[in-house]
Amino acid sequence: MSPRPIRASDLVTYVYCRRAWWYRLQGYASSNTSHMQAGEVFHAAHGWRVFRARLLQMLGWGVLLVALLALVALAVFYWLG
Repeated sequence: MSPRPIRASDLVTYVYCRRAWWYRLQGYASSNTSHMQAGEVFHAAHGWRVFRARLLQMLGWGVLLVALLALVALAVFYWLG
């Protein structure tokens, strides 16, 4: 059996309360499920915002590259006649 990966939430839970961390490892349900679900929804939404931002950034770099290539082509055509 391979070891379980250590997640950031495990570290936060351990730092907050070692007993809560141990209960979580044993499979006991948390009494704070509404806040945990809200956190999961927030993190999922944030992940999509980051994905969209990076996609738009790549699109912006692509548009800039096309514009620079067009500028170079226009300059070459201007100087060659």
